[in-house]
Amino acid sequence: MNELLSVENLHKHYEIKKLFHSSRQLKAINDISFHLSKNENLGIVGESGCGKSTLAKVLTKLENKTSGEIEINGKKIDLVDKNEFHSLIQMVFQDPYQSLNPRKKALDIIADPLVINTQLSGDERKNKVIEMMKKVGLREEFASRYPHHFSGGQRQRLGIARALMLHPKILILDEPVSALDVSIQAQVLNLLLELQQEFQLSYIFISHDLSVIQHMSDRILVMYLGRIVEYGSRDEIFNKPLHPYTKILLESAPKTNREKISHHVLNGELPSALNLPKGCAFAPRCPIASDQCKHEVPELKNIHNRDVACFNA
Repeated sequence: MNELLSVENLHKHYEIKKLFHSSRQLKAINDISFHLSKNENLGIVGESGCGKSTLAKVLTKLENKTSGEIEINGKKIDLVDKNEFHSLIQMVFQDPYQSLNPRKKALDIIADPLVINTQLSGDERKNKVIEMMKKVGLREEFASRYPHHFSGGQRQRLGIARALMLHPKILILDEPVSALDVSIQAQVLNLLLELQQEFQLSYIFISHDLSVIQHMSDRILVMYLGRIVEYGSRDEIFNKPLHPYTKILLESAPKTNREKISHHVLNGELPSALNLPKGCAFAPRCPIASDQCKHEVPELKNIHNRDVACFNA
């Protein structure tokens, strides 16, 4: 498969300044590397605060990276002009209630990318919007309605339609179904799979819901406090996890047909990204942590066809 997106040694740090105190650095993303191929789905999973959404914002240039390299379609992201960039990668946000302008009609919301990035006439834009609305399961007469007239699932379909208007190659989906009822979640996920086939899309699917990640992903990247702890194929991660954090995540999810893994629980609270432990960030909560884990940061190493950052994997 052809590589669409390449991320190497990506960092995103924030300077936190307080009155009468020296500034501190919040390390939201630390040394993230992965790639995405055409028609592939990459799932990103981890607890709240692990850096998933920050990663999405950096990839869509809503936030500037601190260091590292991002290449999209063979070009460094900094060298891709604005119009080309928006035709390559788009994002669907978590909250369909907050991501849509309440003062705009559905037609204008979906047409926004065309207004900004193309020279199409008003009639041409309208025709394209109506066509896209039908593809995402919204009737033509909905075009004149405002967001508050729609259900949560319909609003998310509006967001998906807007993201697809420039026919991007990559769609980043940041918890796209977490705010929806379970029955509506299934409809939206199936719609996304249908659209992927029609538009030849690659997805980066961000979620804390492991059942959604398992359903949608070809490969999975597990994050903890800004770092990758395990990265491999869906079957490898779900059938034989190697990192203790991945094992605990899987144990905490509702069981399907997976074999039961030896039971562990997370001890203590998630450490602050402002005050990371000296060694492995997971060591204070890890059931198999050794002295080495408390003093050294494990590097990602290839073990059994996947990358794992653990001394005891």
